[in-house]
Amino acid sequence: MARRGSQSQNQNRSYTASSFILELDGSHIAGFFRSVEGGGVKAEVMTYQMGNAPDLWRQMSKPKYDDIKIQVGMSMSEEFYAWISQFFSGSIERRNGAIISGDFHYKERARRVMKNMLISEVAIPKFDAGDKAPCYMTVGLVPETVEFEPGNPNIDLSPTVQMRQKLWTPNRFEFTINGFEQCLARVTKIDAFTIKQQILEYRSGNQRDPWRVPGRIEFPNLTFYLPEADARPLMDHFKQRVLAGKPPPHTRLTGGITALDADLQPLCTISLAGIDISGIGPDKSDSTSQEIKQVRIDITVEEMRFAYAPGSASGI
Repeated sequence: MARRGSQSQNQNRSYTASSFILELDGSHIAGFFRSVEGGGVKAEVMTYQMGNAPDLWRQMSKPKYDDIKIQVGMSMSEEFYAWISQFFSGSIERRNGAIISGDFHYKERARRVMKNMLISEVAIPKFDAGDKAPCYMTVGLVPETVEFEPGNPNIDLSPTVQMRQKLWTPNRFEFTINGFEQCLARVTKIDAFTIKQQILEYRSGNQRDPWRVPGRIEFPNLTFYLPEADARPLMDHFKQRVLAGKPPPHTRLTGGITALDADLQPLCTISLAGIDISGIGPDKSDSTSQEIKQVRIDITVEEMRFAYAPGSASGI
């Protein structure tokens, strides 16, 4: 009896949730991720008054589920990145899944079950030639329902740790725009950007939980920096298109951003289409600085595509 009581007590002990795993469709382990926030459940509180009574009465309304944001690197499964690729292309795919919390010994301790998830945004971190710290992209998930369940401590999560870990640092990248490959060889920085999709709520009859319906996807403008000595072809293009009012070419400008690993092998590629230069300006100047003079270039982008396997990515 003492042994059984001790075992139950160990299962109920507090723990540090230092390991998080994303599970998709009940069986597929998408991999470990760095952090998670959101995913809470709350009810709207309705307040009303009966006649001339001074008392205020409160009643719980329908539940509301918070959005979830996870930070991931390049060590998730190919199926997970295929889901992100579909988000970029506008293909809607709802996924069921769970966020599993593990303790220090990689034993499952808690499970957050989510149904009919949609991706609402993908935030790409900055690319900076002078930054060697690990970087992660943030993925926003919008579930229709969230349920909290206890974990099964008999499940060992350690085999998942053996998944190949690919380090992603912002200082290794390639940026290209067709026709300007030579002058973009020394791009030093690309600012962070976020691709967003509107998620609408649709309520039907007496259904307690609303349906989540995807809206349009919005691709942001990009900003990058390069030495002023390399910027002349871009300045000439901007002068013709904006200052002289020259019509756009029949063939749209295309390009891409490729993240590289330590061996300079591709990790992922973000293809760009419908590119045009919308602004050029000098970077901040300081007489006490010894840094190379930089120019800031703003470009518009009509379409983006994400590919985890760049060699098999199809152009836009």
